[in-house]
Amino acid sequence: MIFAEPRFGTAIMEEKDLAGLTDANDELDRIVAQLLERRPDIKLLFLVGSCPSEVIKLDLSRAAIRLSQRFSPGVRILNYSGSGIETTFTQGEDACLASMVPELPAATDTKPSLLVIGSLADVVEDQFKRMFDALGIDNVAFFPPRKSTALPSVGPNTKILMAQPFLPDTVRALEQRGAKRLAAPFPLGVEGTTGWLRAAADAFGIDAAKFEQVTAPNRARAERALAAFKTELGGRRIFFFPDSQLEIPLARFLSRELDMQLVEVVTPYLHREHLAEELKLLPADVALTEGQDVDHQLDRCRVARPDIVVCGLGLANPLEAEGITTKWSIELVFTPIQGYEQAADLAELFARPLVRRAKLVA
Repeated sequence: MIFAEPRFGTAIMEEKDLAGLTDANDELDRIVAQLLERRPDIKLLFLVGSCPSEVIKLDLSRAAIRLSQRFSPGVRILNYSGSGIETTFTQGEDACLASMVPELPAATDTKPSLLVIGSLADVVEDQFKRMFDALGIDNVAFFPPRKSTALPSVGPNTKILMAQPFLPDTVRALEQRGAKRLAAPFPLGVEGTTGWLRAAADAFGIDAAKFEQVTAPNRARAERALAAFKTELGGRRIFFFPDSQLEIPLARFLSRELDMQLVEVVTPYLHREHLAEELKLLPADVALTEGQDVDHQLDRCRVARPDIVVCGLGLANPLEAEGITTKWSIELVFTPIQGYEQAADLAELFARPLVRRAKLVA
């Protein structure tokens, strides 16, 4: 599943297939054939593994090869694991994009190109495209593309700009194709978006005056919009449980732009190279933890009694029952939050639970 935009549909094998009442491969072939008959517009189909398919040892990689041979050249069929057992559910997007990298055409142009990787809502993608055009960076592509038939090319002159922090496998696969990653913070808030755009501008030789001219109006507008939320959120104490791998960029945004106090920032997996620019911007005394030792994290949270906790759905209800205000971390993945225009929307996502709690108390 690509989280930021509903560009995908799903067809799910039913319980009888997993119970061994039918041959799983025969049933998979039947469902794929039925799906493609109903939806002849499908050009790219993923076989997504999950915990049950792994338990019954359904080999989706071999199934993808078999079905690709059957339905080519009209339909490409790829596979990846979406179980999220290793780290977190956002691994699904990383695995999906990494599975597509071998399908990307080789770049034949020697002109440098920019490849923005990580799912973005269409409106955010359009905003960034306009910004790049205004800066004079016109050879820009987004991965995943809006259409599966419009895959971007990649090669030694491709520069990668990560829009999401949870894509290490995708980056590794692109680097093996010769692309080079640009070190940058992630485009959350004014500071993050500015640093993200500046990394691209520097890589393409855009002078500082041009960069200031293009970005200044957007920065000023976003800062004005954030001012109202600084009153509500400034000084509030926040605790992050590990869930989406967005924890560190979000903590940086809340701390530096909204004056929130970071009680503890826990992330399920910390890729120090990809998050290096973010780590530089965190407060020196921040309590930063990697891993999912949730019992001990809960103990520390209960002792600290923060004003708001960012966590998964499984922890939110119990903590709310204890009188602790929570923010569902999954909403931060589903909602368009990147870029200048969305900075205030991102701040509001954290202000809303506190406003709700105040109304309930009243």
